[in-house]
Amino acid sequence: MRHAITLLSASMIALSAGAASAQNARPRNLILFVPDGLRGGIVNAETAPTMTDIRDKGVHFKNSHSLFPTFTMANSSALSTGHYLGDTGTFSNTIYTGYTSVPAGDTVVPFIENDAVLADIDDHFNGDYLNEETLLKMARGQGFSTAAIGKVGPTLLFDHTDRGKNTIVVDDSTGGKTGVPLSDEMKDALTKAGLPLATPSRGDNAKAGDAKTAGTTVANVPQQAYMADVATKVVLPMFKARNKPFVLVFWSRDPDGSQHNTGDSLNTITPGINGPTSMAGIKNADNNLAQLRKALDELGLSANTNIMVSSDHGFSTISKESKTSPSAKIAYDDTPKDFLPMGFLAIDLAKALNLPLFDPNDKNAKVADNAHPKAGNGVLGQDPTKPDVVIATNGGSDLIYLPNRDKKLADRVIKALLEQDYVSGLFVDDKLGTFPGTLPMSNLNLKGKAVTPNPSIVVNFRSWSSGCEIPTNCSVQVADTVLRQGQGMHGSFSRGDTFNFTAAIGPDFKTGYVDPLPVSNADVGMTAAQLLGLRAPNNGGLIGRVMSEALPNGIVPKMAEGTIMSKKPSANGLRTVLKFQRVLSTRYFDVAGFPGRTLGLEETGGKQKTAGK
Repeated sequence: MRHAITLLSASMIALSAGAASAQNARPRNLILFVPDGLRGGIVNAETAPTMTDIRDKGVHFKNSHSLFPTFTMANSSALSTGHYLGDTGTFSNTIYTGYTSVPAGDTVVPFIENDAVLADIDDHFNGDYLNEETLLKMARGQGFSTAAIGKVGPTLLFDHTDRGKNTIVVDDSTGGKTGVPLSDEMKDALTKAGLPLATPSRGDNAKAGDAKTAGTTVANVPQQAYMADVATKVVLPMFKARNKPFVLVFWSRDPDGSQHNTGDSLNTITPGINGPTSMAGIKNADNNLAQLRKALDELGLSANTNIMVSSDHGFSTISKESKTSPSAKIAYDDTPKDFLPMGFLAIDLAKALNLPLFDPNDKNAKVADNAHPKAGNGVLGQDPTKPDVVIATNGGSDLIYLPNRDKKLADRVIKALLEQDYVSGLFVDDKLGTFPGTLPMSNLNLKGKAVTPNPSIVVNFRSWSSGCEIPTNCSVQVADTVLRQGQGMHGSFSRGDTFNFTAAIGPDFKTGYVDPLPVSNADVGMTAAQLLGLRAPNNGGLIGRVMSEALPNGIVPKMAEGTIMSKKPSANGLRTVLKFQRVLSTRYFDVAGFPGRTLGLEETGGKQKTAGK
């Protein structure tokens, strides 16, 4: 019934939303600009004047949401398909695939921000692991010119099965062995514009530092200047010359890259991601957007082009502190004393379950007692090729897979996790049953038509505010990552990570409109498709809605708020609580975890419901 209601609601909204586009014999152009890792509350006239101008003169989606787990590839799948993660199977940046991926380094837990790895996963899952149509694939099928430019991984996802044959793809790997090939037309156009055929490296911006050496102090300016030049000096003029409508996706690595690697705050929480390097990353992305808008003006394309801006997730400062973790009591050569090492979750679970720990990123070598897995990932069990437990390390949340779906083992894993002070909320595969202190994954739209293996347990890590006027601008989280305390990360269920930035401007959007309703990256994908007159043959039913209230003459549906909590508390009194909003049948997830351990969940508030009710 819920699926039927969702489709009916989406259809009703689509009818009103299509009014603006229906008046045009020719569809509008669309630019989707994604400033990776931009916090929802950090944008103002000083930090990002171009985005502020779009927000204030167009539509300001002040109640916007990233999908949890709040990672890049997960939300790229939502932006590109309009579906939640339970349908796309892109549960994080590192996932368990159930087979050994050679391009990822012979591992069962590949990091998927990689063009070759994405192709490998596609090949393994019947040629299209997303199992849903993407925006650029649909658009080019209807005669649009299409291009995706920007950060490697999420950029390609918008037309990952085409691999540059029809959609122009320019990312970090362009010109390299693993990059998507350029067409002869693009090579000639780049040469005529005086631009190289290979993307420049990030240079010093890629320097993450280590426990004793600070990371970068510069934004990703040269690489993104090249990408902005490709977009404005080559692609947009080419599209104008074709005299066809176009769709351009520009995925700006900044501010994400500069916030991750910031060298302003080595091993200290403040200034964290609010130092000058992170601010320069925000301004860099804003400058790229300004260059795109200027090119539209100069080419005479502005009046017929909609611009949508949506970051994939928010951002937080990393903490590596825990009073309960066994791993934090071990001395490591590359980790400050009493700090959590990379891969702490895998190490702690191996000890709690009394199972050997092997490193899937090191040919399944056994991890020594005074060492940690190279990439943080771990496989637990007597035989690493037939593991009992797989941990996919990601950052502000980790994924745990139980390949044998052993319910007794799941219970042991959950009880061990509930003893750790760095854990704040657990979500368990519905097929494993109900466990005290946890919530089922279906509550988060993580159970759908995905063809990749479903995680057994999603672990959210603790988060809080370091103290500032807008708490989501200075959120802190425990993170399972090679990066250091004081650098930046995301992935948690804190409002600091779920609160992204979304705005839009153009002929098919209202002007000067502040939208109070919740929206998500899945809605951005659905709305973009609607504006282009595209209809997707959905395999799964976990879809976003068209943001009708932001379109001229569009209806404004009603919203509601709710809270769901575990049916029973754990033995130590913990309950996972989820706060959400709802428009029609579409849910928007604000925060989740244990009250007092997740930023935005200091008090449960609202009318509480038990899981499944």
